[in-house]
Amino acid sequence: MLTGKPLMVIHHLEECPYSQDLRKAFASSPEIQQMAQEDFIMLNLVHSRSDDNMAPNGHYIPRILFVDPSMTVRADLAAKYRNSMYTYEPDDISTCE
Repeated sequence: MLTGKPLMVIHHLEECPYSQDLRKAFASSPEIQQMAQEDFIMLNLVHSRSDDNMAPNGHYIPRILFVDPSMTVRADLAAKYRNSMYTYEPDDISTCE
């Protein structure tokens, strides 16, 4: 069933401490939880993929990509780090809300 909602693709690894911190921040944010249920289709990828389309700025972990309904990665929705454009840290949660 197509919803027309954009995707939020979260790439992380279970054993990665940065991924664990980000997951805790997401879980404790009511705004993120509401957004996940109402505004996005969230795709949680536990293992890094070799698909370069899902790593436009590198295969680092964790990273969050926003993909519009036309399946285009939204480069304009990037985090504050130039060398890791799609890295979000727990303190960056407000930029996702």
